[in-house]
Amino acid sequence: MNVIETNNLTKYYGKSKGIENVNFTVKEGEIFGFIGPNGAGKSTTIRTLLGLIFPTSGSATIFGKDCIEKGHEVRRDIGYLPAEIFFYDKMKVRDLLNYSASFFEGEYSQRIEMLAKMMELDLNRKIEDLSYGNKKKVGIVQGLLHSPKLIMLDEPTGGLDPLMQKKFFELIREENQKGATIFFSSHILSEVQHLCDRVAIIKDGSIIQVEDISTLQKNTYKKIMIKGENLLKETFKFQGVTNLTMEEHTLKFFFKGDINRIKDIIQPYKIADLLIEDPTLEEIFMHYYE
Repeated sequence: MNVIETNNLTKYYGKSKGIENVNFTVKEGEIFGFIGPNGAGKSTTIRTLLGLIFPTSGSATIFGKDCIEKGHEVRRDIGYLPAEIFFYDKMKVRDLLNYSASFFEGEYSQRIEMLAKMMELDLNRKIEDLSYGNKKKVGIVQGLLHSPKLIMLDEPTGGLDPLMQKKFFELIREENQKGATIFFSSHILSEVQHLCDRVAIIKDGSIIQVEDISTLQKNTYKKIMIKGENLLKETFKFQGVTNLTMEEHTLKFFFKGDINRIKDIIQPYKIADLLIEDPTLEEIFMHYYE
């Protein structure tokens, strides 16, 4: 069963394009990544799916129900964490979360306590006294307190320190193992690679491709910088090397292939510095899709 289906989903803000002819499906029980640089249309897609803004054309369904016509029904089973968090500043965290819980049937006080403990969130502090990272924790608890069937996360890790990010990912995996479907929007490729089953790539408001994360990982290349004496640019002109540049004694390039080949080539040289890292998502877009 598909939890989310879009059919040529399009949203224009006047003459400005938000998204255009967006098509993808999210299967029940999967962790689905939605990646693209800032401004690519990720938040517009999510807000349209949630019925917070209306599409210009096209349609989408969640749980088999139209997102607009049946929006009030489908939102009962959705947990949403927006990229930007805004709350009533004068309220205590506990009061805010209890107020949020009142919109759903059932008793959620124990669930709130459990989530707050896991996220190291002080329920007795006022919202206005919280750091940006702690406000993000409030948003996480708020989005998960009713054990939603579908969890939609829009750039969820902003403001969280690395340790808290780890705890957050563990929490999301636990919810997924309990049966929740996860829609994870991010511009950070490493987050998506470690968490998701499949991924849709969006750029300039359009879906470029949808594929398994394992396929994406196999196709990922490394960004390499080598600094040393007597380096020859021509030595590194072989299959798998692209965007090769040299300034003074520093070579920079992208490489896709067996990294041991690079190690063998640089062995005769006197190397002052060597950096091998994953490219940013923006660099991947520029490399593959210009």
